[in-house]
Order: sequence, then structure tokens, then C-alpha cells
Amino acid sequence: MQRPQPGEYGPHHERYISLTDDPLLRLRDQRREVVELFGGLSPDEAGYRYAPGKWSLRQILGHITDGDRVFGFRAYCIARGETAPLPSFDQNVYVEGGRYDERTMPSLISEFLAVRETLLQFYDSLDPEALLRIGTASDVRVSVRAIAWIAAGHAEHHLRVVRERYRQPAPA
Repeated sequence: MQRPQPGEYGPHHERYISLTDDPLLRLRDQRREVVELFGGLSPDEAGYRYAPGKWSLRQILGHITDGDRVFGFRAYCIARGETAPLPSFDQNVYVEGGRYDERTMPSLISEFLAVRETLLQFYDSLDPEALLRIGTASDVRVSVRAIAWIAAGHAEHHLRVVRERYRQPAPA
């Protein structure tokens, strides 16, 4: 899938788009990475926050899943020809509403994998014309293909944060 051109996404999306060269491959590879990063965590580790006010590891995985779900819905609507503007979503409201800290990490991983598989199957079903369709989401014009890049980059961003900031100190 070719990189989206300016005009297919908002300037603020560049930070996500720049994190991959092949969004569908990254979306596929991230399934394994999520299982590796989150799969062996104890309940205490899954609730870890590297600083006060930051999301727990459970909440981060829930947020990545929320992102896949929202990006997939946007891509679906635009690919099918929707012309009405699609709403934005407040990530903090969604994380709070998801009650992720009350769930087990295995259930969150399972949900992530199911939502990600749906997103991948949807993109696999699209023809080149559908990938180039442009709609409006969060008051920004965006193409279906740009959404794939954004989704991959969004998850990549959060997985990097987990790797860099959520390494717990060794027990004393």
C-alpha cells in the first residue's frame, strides 16, 4: 500500500504515519508483539503505571484496541461511501468507560486480537479505488489508506511507550 499523500490526512497524523513503511505488515506483526509484551504479566504488573496519572498497562492495551475499533469504523464508513462527517473520540473518556483495570490481561489480549483481525480482514477486502476514498473524521479529511497508516502508527507509538517507559525496576 503506497504512502498517503498530503491532503489525505491531517498534519497531526504525520507523527503516526512516519512510524511505518508498510502499515498492513506492521498491523500483522503487532499481534505477536502485543502477546509478547502483555502476555506474561502478572495482575500487579498489568496494573503498573510509570507515573501518577498515567495509564496502566491494561489501559494502554485497551486504548490500542479502542483505536483499532474507531479507525476501523472510520475506514469502513469512508470506504463504503459515507459522506457525513464522522465524530472524534476522547481517548480518556473511552479508557475510563472501558473499565480496563477491572479486566484480566488475557481477556484484553483476546479482544485486541479479535478487533485487529477484523481490521486486517477488512483492509484485505478493499480494492484500490476504495483505499483512495476520502471522508471526514474528527473534522479532518482522511483517506481509507491513510487510516491504515494511522492505525499502525498509533499502535506503534503506544507499543514504543510501553517498551521505553513501563519497564518496572527490578525488585529490591
